[in-house]
Amino acid sequence: MRRIHIVGRKNHGKTTLMVELIEEFARRGLRVGAMKHSAHAHELDRPGKDSYRHRHAGANPAAIVTRDTVCVFRRRDADEDVYARMAPLFADCDFVLVEGDFQQPGPKIEVWRASAGGECLAAEHDTVLAVVSDDRGDVPVPVWPRHDVPGIAANILGLLRIGGGAPG
Repeated sequence: MRRIHIVGRKNHGKTTLMVELIEEFARRGLRVGAMKHSAHAHELDRPGKDSYRHRHAGANPAAIVTRDTVCVFRRRDADEDVYARMAPLFADCDFVLVEGDFQQPGPKIEVWRASAGGECLAAEHDTVLAVVSDDRGDVPVPVWPRHDVPGIAANILGLLRIGGGAPG
């Protein structure tokens, strides 16, 4: 599965950029998958609901199937490669955008706003390939203008070596 991580500190605009990029890639006719990584443990199901009860009784995986959505809950081992495990579900995608998961290998693009506080991660970590910002940080990687979503999309396609992208 080809993927690129959109990373950054809290409240720097990762989700907003993810949504805008997904819309831009869809406009270009690309099939893009999305994953949201959270460093916290969350209960994604609702206690007391049937699916919750199925899982807590031992079903693994357990699913909720509606007319237009399928949601599968599966326990995750702490040391498993979740991306390899999830790859079959994203097999029809040209690539996958992952929001977060800074610690995993893979190309990373940082979203950074000076007004939100904190230094650019790219200044400290060589795994960040570019910074998306309308501010100028002191970083050793290209800074892509935040207001230019089509340009950011083209650069991402270039990094992933998908036609129509311009690396850099």
